[in-house]
Amino acid sequence: MSSTSYLSSSDWLNLSFRLCTALLIGAIIGLERQIRHKPAGLRTHMLVTLGSAIFTLIPLQIAGMQPSSDALSRVIQGIAAGVGFLGAGEIVRQSSQQSQQMEIRGLTSAAAIWVSAALGIAAGCGLWQLGLIGAVLTYLVLNVFKKFEKRD
Repeated sequence: MSSTSYLSSSDWLNLSFRLCTALLIGAIIGLERQIRHKPAGLRTHMLVTLGSAIFTLIPLQIAGMQPSSDALSRVIQGIAAGVGFLGAGEIVRQSSQQSQQMEIRGLTSAAAIWVSAALGIAAGCGLWQLGLIGAVLTYLVLNVFKKFEKRD
């Protein structure tokens, strides 16, 4: 698998499985956000996990059977930093709508986007068990622990 133009059918199946797993992971988290009527919902989370998986697969495919851990590490760092901008945009957008006072809103949505990116990376690396377990745990955190938060 040293050349991306000569992928076997099993390679295509593996890539497809990883990308579909990323979409499923994004759907698990995004559906919860969509049900709660959050701006970053189903499609956003699915796109974040899919994009993260694709970015992760690129150095793996270019390097073939001996992927460069340095290249993969740089890609993962870039995803983590880049997704931070999506999260910051979510926080700023949520905060500026209400009033002129300093108010922080959207942190949970920003964190969910960030976790979605990490789980997309896991799916891209072929760690589908880690990705699915992480998605279920994220879903539980967003639903179960919401009940424990103190309301004003």
